[in-house]
Amino acid sequence: MNQATRKRALLLRNPKARRGEESLEPVLQRLEAGGLDVTVETFEALPEIARDIVRLRHIADLVIVCGGDGSVSSSALAAMESGLPLGIIPMGTANDLARTLDIPMDLAGAADVIARGETRPVDVGTVNGHAFFNVASIGLSSDLAQSLDPGLKKRFGRLGYAVAALKVLTRASHFGATIKEKGRTTAVETYQIAVGNGRHYGGGNVVEESAEIDDGHLDLYSLEMKNLWKLALMLRSFRSGTHGAWQEVRTARCVEFDIETKRPMPVNTDGEIVTATPAHFKVHPKAITIFAPAAPGRALPMHPFYHR
Repeated sequence: MNQATRKRALLLRNPKARRGEESLEPVLQRLEAGGLDVTVETFEALPEIARDIVRLRHIADLVIVCGGDGSVSSSALAAMESGLPLGIIPMGTANDLARTLDIPMDLAGAADVIARGETRPVDVGTVNGHAFFNVASIGLSSDLAQSLDPGLKKRFGRLGYAVAALKVLTRASHFGATIKEKGRTTAVETYQIAVGNGRHYGGGNVVEESAEIDDGHLDLYSLEMKNLWKLALMLRSFRSGTHGAWQEVRTARCVEFDIETKRPMPVNTDGEIVTATPAHFKVHPKAITIFAPAAPGRALPMHPFYHR
């Protein structure tokens, strides 16, 4: 490949991610063999990601984020504003966006997806102006995000999540909220309200069985059981996205939601606490282009800056 066809990639690396200390050499080799000149930047805190993209956008034709779901979501608004396509090297614990887009968990395999240039336009969700790809939630998941020790998460991965979840469940209590959609307001008593943009969340749970990350809407569910122990009976349905069949689970589908609580409560987006209620949720259809492999039966476009 001659120099005229080579493109510039800004690669942002989170060393604090679950796999953040692994060597990037195989990734860099695959990207460079695929016609990319790579500039590597390391960030220590999530707000640095957007600043790096804005600061260095003039030297990049695409952005690559090496990290987990929180890192990728933190890049979304800056990538949208810059118009740069986004590549993902899944180095986090759950990597739910990568699962949704069928991006390989193998780092070199994920780099190959970017090098091939296949892209997919996807929706972005926002809550109070903060972006998320997978799900934003109030209640149990936010409590879990606040109680999860970063060292435990990095060392034990999903097991660390499980340990923290048990602690959260033992002291969980329901809360009062109002959900507004299409001009209709509903009062609920719930343990959790989740609003999904993508398909997978929480390490493989499914937001709703028909949900896709490019379907142009958000999927909401609210856990309104009287006894939280019943969650144990529902676990399989959450893995398949059929939890809406349970009487205790309220579901809704819309392009915007407004949620208010009796007292301000934190909102967790893709594993990170970013804002608090009252919360306005909105979907931005096909707002960003992500490098992703072709899905069965779906021919994905090649990004136009690749000339093969």
